[in-house]
Amino acid sequence: MQLPKIIINHRATFCEALFCVSLLAIFLPLKVYPALFLLAALCFFWDTPRLLRHYWVFFLSVFMAYAAIVFLVDLPEGPRERTNFLKLPVNFLFLYSAAGWLTQRDNVRLLRWVDGTLHVALALTLLQLLVYHHAAGFQWVGGVPSSAKGSALYRPELYFWGLDDKNMFGARIALLGFAYILLPVVRRQAIVGWRIALVLLLAWLSLSRTPMVALFIGVFCLLWAAATSRWRIALGAAALAVLPLLAHKVVRIGQITASNDGMGVRLVYWKAFFEHFTAISPLGNGFMAGGDFLARHAAFYHGEPHIHNTFLSCYLDFGIIGILSYVLFLVYFYRFCCQHQPNRVFWWVAGIPLLAIMMILYSGYDNDIIVYLTLALLLGSGRPMAMKPLKWRIA
Repeated sequence: MQLPKIIINHRATFCEALFCVSLLAIFLPLKVYPALFLLAALCFFWDTPRLLRHYWVFFLSVFMAYAAIVFLVDLPEGPRERTNFLKLPVNFLFLYSAAGWLTQRDNVRLLRWVDGTLHVALALTLLQLLVYHHAAGFQWVGGVPSSAKGSALYRPELYFWGLDDKNMFGARIALLGFAYILLPVVRRQAIVGWRIALVLLLAWLSLSRTPMVALFIGVFCLLWAAATSRWRIALGAAALAVLPLLAHKVVRIGQITASNDGMGVRLVYWKAFFEHFTAISPLGNGFMAGGDFLARHAAFYHGEPHIHNTFLSCYLDFGIIGILSYVLFLVYFYRFCCQHQPNRVFWWVAGIPLLAIMMILYSGYDNDIIVYLTLALLLGSGRPMAMKPLKWRIA
């Protein structure tokens, strides 16, 4: 029996509202987002005519199933390991249900609501960062000399929004901020200058290099894709002109190999991975094995639970099965996206910032990756679009 139209409309409205609330929930200090993700997944299933079938779903299921086997075979006792494992089914169920829901409906109103939701999320992000900087006397607004100084900004007693970790908060700013930049590209075929400036400001105030590097790459690719040949020459010249400043002020190239520098730590960890590759079982060393591996083989170890690279972490934890299934999930997810938006340039522009961050930070089952993939699919699954010509607007 077909439901009355008014019930169908109310159901769709409720699902859209729940989608937006789920985006805000990941910023809350109280971790209520898993419950909201599960509720949202059930509602998306309720509002979806047909279950989604695609190769990426199969490979994601293989990854999750193998991760579950590895976890249960050597059941960790620590609460951190159990909590991180629970992220797998929650986040992947959210992605699967949201992907099926988004690609079988009209998302015009949802795009408008998501735009408003990100307005709120980034406004509160700015407030949180200003609270941190005010407590520090605004002494680091112009930048910090080291990663340790940047981390010192994040005082737990002042934390009310986002994340209390510099790099993870910065990565979230970069990913959701870049989706915020892409929204007018999708909705109005326009690049809006103040959005780019705002997101770059937030990334700078976070004192994390991760969002700055990812955003510069993403914004450059967006402008390049939208520019004519003449403007591409100007854009390339401008990039080369500011590169020394970026290397000195943003990347802090002079300290990049220091043992107390975040990038220096990553280089040491990656070196340990490749030098002691034979110490890793082809079946994986176990769930969240990064800490034990680095403590044994890295020149120094600062206590991180992973190796600061999504793909290396997947192999270290889950071996050949884990890395192959995860990479194939991403490859076929990209192909799935191209079925709903034939403009491959858009998908590359949307995907490059995520890949940049995954290469230096995430472990593989983080909710930020899932949320960004969902947002990218929402942005690209509408009407066919062209990256050229785009209108250029300051406001």
